[in-house]
This record gives sequence, C-alpha cells and structure tokens, in this order.
Amino acid sequence: MIQIFEVLEVREDPYFLTVEVEEGELVADVINNMNSRKVYLLVDHDSKRIWTYNGQYSSFKLQIFGGILAGMLRKQIGIFYRIFPLNKYSMDDPEFQKVMVKTIGPGRAKTIEKKDFSKTAAQRALGNISIHNPRLSKALENINSYSTPEEFNRIFLIIAGTIYSDEETPKSFLSEEEDSDSIVKMGRLNNGFTFFDDRNYSTRVIVKNRSIQGIELFVHENDKMPVVQIKSPIIHEEKISNEGDMGKLLAAFQIPDSLPDIESTENEKQN
Repeated sequence: MIQIFEVLEVREDPYFLTVEVEEGELVADVINNMNSRKVYLLVDHDSKRIWTYNGQYSSFKLQIFGGILAGMLRKQIGIFYRIFPLNKYSMDDPEFQKVMVKTIGPGRAKTIEKKDFSKTAAQRALGNISIHNPRLSKALENINSYSTPEEFNRIFLIIAGTIYSDEETPKSFLSEEEDSDSIVKMGRLNNGFTFFDDRNYSTRVIVKNRSIQGIELFVHENDKMPVVQIKSPIIHEEKISNEGDMGKLLAAFQIPDSLPDIESTENEKQN
C-alpha cells in the first residue's frame, strides 16, 4: 500500500505544502506523462521507503521543495523510513515498474501544513549541511547509477570545478559496430561563479549524503545546438604532411630590385 502526496507551491509562508492524492487505484494512474510538471512523494509502508518523484518538466524550485518535504515526512512517520529517488530508475526498469503496480491507499502519514513548519527546525537542518568535493571515481560511480532522462543527451558534466564532456569511441567493427562512452576533461571552471542563462540546457544535480556529486547539463535530443564558429586560424593537415618547394619559400622573403609604379598603372587603366 502506498500513500501519494503532491508537492504544492503557495504564495505565503512557508511557500510549500503537501496534499494527499486520493484519485486512482494504482501508482501508475498518478505517475504518468499527464502529470510531468508535478512533484510527488510516495510513502511505501510495506518497504518503509519514501520515494521522491520529480516530473520531467517540473520546476527546479518545486523539486527542492519536494526534497525538504520528504525529510519532514520521514521525521513525522519515523526515522526507520528511508528516502529514495524514484527518478534514479528509467521507466522500463523493474524497480520502477514494481512501484507503479502498487495500490494507492490510506496510511498513517499526514499532509504537511503550515503549522508543521518552525524556524528553529529549519535552522537546525541548515546547521547540519556540509559541502566538500567527492573523489572523481566515486562521484562518477554515483552519477552513472542514475539513468539518463528519456529523450535527452548529456552535453557537459561538472565535478568539483572541472568540466567534462561525453565522447563515443569505436569499440568493435568485426561482427557488429559497437561504441563505448567515456568522459573527456575539457578544463577547469574559473574562480568566481558560472551563470547559466540558456534555454537549450536542462540541469540535473546529483546529490548523495548531502554532498553534490556533480552537475549535468542536458539538451533535448531533437534540439539542434548552434554550430561553434572557430575564430583562430587553422592549419590543415595536408599543408604540413606534403613535401613543399623550398625555392618558393625563399623567394617569398626576397625583396625585388624594383617595384611597379602602382599610381601610374591605375591612371593608365582609367584612361
């Protein structure tokens, strides 16, 4: 049996609340493409899990609110419940499908209302937050454990101030063409801040144990990114791989004994 709560944004303090969802018989009746802009909290009393689910087009702010409310739900019903992200799995994953076929029903979890908020509780939560840079190998392991959002391609990955890009390299040409994915280091971010004001990118932040593992920038697979115009001069490979004529090179640096009278030549053309 699963209870489902929708995360709502309100215009006055505390600015976000939950409301219990009572429509539908199965979880799949609620978690679907029709509700792709919503954020839900699923309390599974059988497995003692609180699943967070962020719709594909839900706002970043609503997702943050959902994470806070999930922690408040856990405090309400008991710390032996654990919080897990349902978005970690693709829709075809057996773990995801196992949740989808569960029945929606009543339980002892209650909606979180304005009276449930207190400034002292929020301050204590903020005091426990720590920020540090994870090891690259461990961060990659945590990031790669999450499925790629459907219909999106990852363009950049930021870990601990270093930015990476995905690269496909040929793995086999013998029986069937295969490619393997790997990340390539692009460089480091400068000191200061990096501000994204770009409609092309969708951002995903991977967090584990209150530590940011990495920031991923995705583009929709149907979007055509603008072609990068290279402003620096390019020396083509054939210019340096073919044998040249040394005589032409030396002649290029020689100053002729006499130069043509350009002004008189132009006057003759006009006449």
